[in-house]
Amino acid sequence: MAALLVSTAALVEGHAAGPFGDLGDPHLNVIPRTAEEAARIADVTALATDFSAPQRFEEKSGGAATVRAMTNADAFSQPSGNIRFEDQLDFRVGNGLFRKLWVSSPSSTLASDGLGPLFNARSCQRCHIKDGRGHPPETPEDNAISMFLRVSIPGPADAAIADIKDYIATLPEPNYGLQMQDFAVQGHAAEYRLDIVYEEETVVLADGTEVSLRHPQYTAADLAYGPLHPQAMLSPRVAPQMIGLGLLETIPAADILKNADPDDLDGDGISGRPNVIWSVEYERPMLGRFGLKAGSPTIKEQSAAAFAGDIGISSPLFPAGAGECTPAQALCENAIHGDGDERGTEIDAEGMELVTFYSRNLAVPARRAVADAQVLRGKEVFYNTGCTACHTPSYVTHRLEDRPEQSFQLIWPYTDVLLHDMGPGLADNRPEARATGQEWRTPPLWGIGLTKQVSGHTYFLHDGRARSLLEAVLWHGGEALGQRDTVINLPTADRDALIAYLESL
Repeated sequence: MAALLVSTAALVEGHAAGPFGDLGDPHLNVIPRTAEEAARIADVTALATDFSAPQRFEEKSGGAATVRAMTNADAFSQPSGNIRFEDQLDFRVGNGLFRKLWVSSPSSTLASDGLGPLFNARSCQRCHIKDGRGHPPETPEDNAISMFLRVSIPGPADAAIADIKDYIATLPEPNYGLQMQDFAVQGHAAEYRLDIVYEEETVVLADGTEVSLRHPQYTAADLAYGPLHPQAMLSPRVAPQMIGLGLLETIPAADILKNADPDDLDGDGISGRPNVIWSVEYERPMLGRFGLKAGSPTIKEQSAAAFAGDIGISSPLFPAGAGECTPAQALCENAIHGDGDERGTEIDAEGMELVTFYSRNLAVPARRAVADAQVLRGKEVFYNTGCTACHTPSYVTHRLEDRPEQSFQLIWPYTDVLLHDMGPGLADNRPEARATGQEWRTPPLWGIGLTKQVSGHTYFLHDGRARSLLEAVLWHGGEALGQRDTVINLPTADRDALIAYLESL
C-alpha cells in the first residue's frame, strides 16, 4: 500500500494529490484516460510471472519510438522511430545546437559567443559523448571533461520552500556557487582541479569469485577563489546517457507516485520517495524526474540549467550572462558576456526549444537476444531477486495532443523515478531538494548493455566508480542490501544469466 494515496479519479485524470498538493503534469497537454484504458494499462504493465518466453512487445523498449539497435557508436543518437517527417529537420537542428562549440565573448561569431567565463565543457556533446554516459578521468593526467562536482552548504530554515514538504534547505557555496568549473576562458582562472584517489576492496562471492570494488576519494585541488566553506558538501557526477528522456517525461505523475512508500508500509524494505522540487519554468512544485537525484522536473529546465552550469550560457529560464559566477568572482561577473543582442540571452527561446526537442526524441534502441534462454533465465533471477521493487519494468505514457512520438506508448525503462536510500557506501552526503545525502533516483536501465559500444567504457553509478555491471550491483546498499546479498550468493550460472539479461536491455 503506497503512503501517498491517490484516488481512482485522480489516476484517470493523470493528476496526483498528496502532501504537496497537485503534482500533475502541467507541462503536458494530456488527454485523460478512460476507465477502460486504465484497466488495460494495469494489465499490460503487471509484473511478469512466466519467464519461458518474452512478454509481448518487450523488445520495443521505447514503444513505437524504438529504433533498431545499431552496431556502432551512434546507437544512442537516432531520432524517435515514429518521428514525423516534418519534424526531422528540427531534430537535426537541435542536434547541431547540442554539438555546437561555444566561444568566448566578444566574438565576431555572435550566434555562438558567451562561453563561460567559467565552464566544464564547450558543448553539450563534450559531456554527453555520443549522447551516452560520461566517465571519470582514466589517469591523473586526464581532465574531467564529462564529470564535475556539485557543491552547496546547509541553508537556514527560512531558505526552505514552504510549499514543498520535507524540503532540505541548502545554499550555494559562497565562493564557488552550485557547481565547480575546471575550465575558464582566457584571462580567467578555472575554479579548481578534480583529484580522485581510489582504494580497492575485494568482495568474495559465494562461488569463490573475487570482485574488486574501488572506493573513491575526491579532492577539489588548486582552488583559485579561496577556500571552500567549512560546511561545503561536494557531490561527484558523471554525465548520464540521454536516450528516452521524452518518454520518461510523459509517464503520468500519478503512476510514479502510486509506487511511493516512504514509510515502508508494505514491509518489503523498499521506501521509495518522490523528489519534489520548485520549477523555475512553471513557478510551482513539481515532481522531479531528471538528474541523478531527480532534481529537475522537465527536459527544458534540466537543459537550461546545464547550459548555465556546464557551459556558462544564459537562457530565458536562467538569464545570468555570467553563468555560474558568484558575487565573490567579480572579474567573472564583470566580464563581457554574449547576451544583450537580438537573441536576448546567449541561447534564445527558439534555440532552447530545438535543444529540448532533440533531447526529447533521442530514441531507445531495441532489445537484443530477448528470447535467448540465458537472458530469459536472467530475467527470472532479476525478478525473483526483487530488483523490480525499484527498477519498475514498464509504463504506458500519457495520451498527448501535441507529442505524437511519446503519446500512449508502452515503454520499458526499468525505473520507478523515485528516491532510494542506497546506504553509506554510495552516499555523497549532499542533499538536493527532498533527496537526502544517501538517496539517489533509480536510474533507467534501458540501453545499459550498449554502454561499451557507445561510450567506449563500462563505468557505472553516479560517479563512474563501478567498472562493470557486477560491480555496480555489488555497490548497492541501504534499501537494496538484501538484493545485493542475494546476488553475492547466487550460483555462478544464475549470476552470469543476470548479467546477460542486463546486457540485453
